[in-house]
Amino acid sequence: MSARGAPGGGLQRIAASVRPAVRRTGELLPVGRDVVRAVTGRTGHRMMCSTPMRPRTAPSATVLLLTGLALAACGTRADSGAPAAEVSPAPARVGACTAGTTAVRFVAAAVHATASQPAVARVEVTNTSGAPCTLTGATRLTARDDQGKAAPVETDNSAAGTGAVDLRPRATAVADVGYTDLNFEGTASAREVCPVQASRVEIALPGDVARTVEVTGADGAPAVFSVCGDGVRFGAFRA
Repeated sequence: MSARGAPGGGLQRIAASVRPAVRRTGELLPVGRDVVRAVTGRTGHRMMCSTPMRPRTAPSATVLLLTGLALAACGTRADSGAPAAEVSPAPARVGACTAGTTAVRFVAAAVHATASQPAVARVEVTNTSGAPCTLTGATRLTARDDQGKAAPVETDNSAAGTGAVDLRPRATAVADVGYTDLNFEGTASAREVCPVQASRVEIALPGDVARTVEVTGADGAPAVFSVCGDGVRFGAFRA
């Protein structure tokens, strides 16, 4: 084995280079494995790195030299620091539900209103895209009489609540629309004649343009949104 690769060879060279300085301090520094023994108190090649204890009578120069030899014998094992914490990617931002990412239905009430209970239609919003979307804010509803004989009915669901409703792909959010579809002040034969008879309505999702939606029954057949009076109450969406 060459002197370069022999155990203790590096220590011998280091000790030889510092021997004159140690002689000046009044101590003679051992070489080879004696250095290991002097610095760490152990022999062999597997050593625990530790700061050498200061000899009681050793001058400060010798202490510094012994410390350097101990580090050379053990090898520099400086800690590179704790590993950097893994940073999770920010969750993808969920976009708003719009006319381009949803399908909307307006389903007229299947049961007429009574003097104490309204008829209940519903607005259904289905996410037709491949990514989640959210409904946040007020949705507007406008119903215009097919004959243009009455002022349109316009309302939104801001009073009922406009908190965010997230929709997964193909999921549907539903909001109820309470209204009166009978004229209780007229004759029995005219009770179902309301000022606004709309076969289609306009619905604008929050921050989006209005779209025209056909009014249907629960079975999908064409129907009419008959509104007597202005007491239309648009509820909050629920998924």
